[in-house]
Amino acid sequence: MTEELVKAVPNLKVSEDPDNGAMNVDAPEDANDVVNPWTVQTTNDKGIDYDKLIEKFGSQKIDPALLERMEKLTGVPVHHLLRRGVFFSHRDMGVILNQVEKGKPFYLYTGRGPSNTLHIGHLIPFMFTKWLQDTFDVPLVIQLTDDEKFLWKDLKKDDAKRLAFENARDIIAMGFDVNKTFIFSDFQHIGGAFYENMVTVMKHVTFNQVKGIFGFNDSSNIGKIMFPAVQATPAFSSSFPSIFGGKKDVPCLIPCAIDQDPYFRMTRDVAPTLKFRKPALLHSTFIPALQGAQTKMSASDENTSIYVSDTPKQIKNKINKYAYSGGGDTIEEHRANGGNCDVDISYQYLTFFLEDDARLEQIRQDYSSGKLLTGELKQILVETVTPLVMAIQEKRKTITDDMVKEFMRPRPMTTKNFTTPT
Repeated sequence: MTEELVKAVPNLKVSEDPDNGAMNVDAPEDANDVVNPWTVQTTNDKGIDYDKLIEKFGSQKIDPALLERMEKLTGVPVHHLLRRGVFFSHRDMGVILNQVEKGKPFYLYTGRGPSNTLHIGHLIPFMFTKWLQDTFDVPLVIQLTDDEKFLWKDLKKDDAKRLAFENARDIIAMGFDVNKTFIFSDFQHIGGAFYENMVTVMKHVTFNQVKGIFGFNDSSNIGKIMFPAVQATPAFSSSFPSIFGGKKDVPCLIPCAIDQDPYFRMTRDVAPTLKFRKPALLHSTFIPALQGAQTKMSASDENTSIYVSDTPKQIKNKINKYAYSGGGDTIEEHRANGGNCDVDISYQYLTFFLEDDARLEQIRQDYSSGKLLTGELKQILVETVTPLVMAIQEKRKTITDDMVKEFMRPRPMTTKNFTTPT
């Protein structure tokens, strides 16, 4: 195993996980945090220690100098998710900015595993990816891993494919440009150049490597063992000849939650062997469950999540009933001591969804001083999240099957610095 992989997963603690059929690759035994593609949890009320995670994974912290460089190159303020450290870590973002300085193209790649419905945590990478696409004017590919869901979950193939199609509709409702965006499901798309690259990745990554990175064991089905190659392949431009022709040298930028980083550590490790460029990454934190920051929001538990299909009444009820409070037990105690924004879920959610920096800071001051009560803070969150969810629902109603199919059709693209080769 190469140095990057060894450094990325030091002092592994490996334990059985019956839910995913593999084994958990946990943090060192003296750590409180577990972060991998299947499990995100901590014993700390404030959530994951992301500084320690940067050190463990070997990535780089996004610093003010990088943000300043982005603003200088784009001429626009950086996204609030960057300003507030929601996207906090990167690999080779400087390489991407070098491309921009030279007027050369790059492309974006993100994705998701289909589920019955998206929750608001799923919106974060897509909100940010749309900003990147609009700001840099670049092509975007979105992978829907219906094959992954079939391999890991008790789900029929037809159901996995149906969920992928419906999730594509949800994603399109966020406003992506059909002229610059290709959405694909693995079951329907894999073949040709994509499959050739995928098999080439498989040939150059050993079972020992994926076992070390992902914790697979002798009971893991062989589909799971090969799946990391499926998620790696969109990071190489030659996988999409309809967009890039046979070009191998268009670099890829992947915005994703940091639990997906193991897939792309493997991808970056194998890329030079294949004479491909290493993908760059921007890592986000996790939006916590309503009950507290010890674990992330989960689509499979409706009590931890606010879904994009929820009604205004459901959103209000979930926030009022389940959102963990950092306030005092009584009004008198809260007025005297103030609330703790570090653990209060309503405030934490506002850092993701309330774009106005000045207003967010005023809310922080008022809640910390005790001037703003927990119920009032929850109402602000209700008023912030509900219009966002309702707008997606209304837009979704206008998206026909033919529109979804057009997004999922392989085709040429043209942006400011890129035109599909002919």
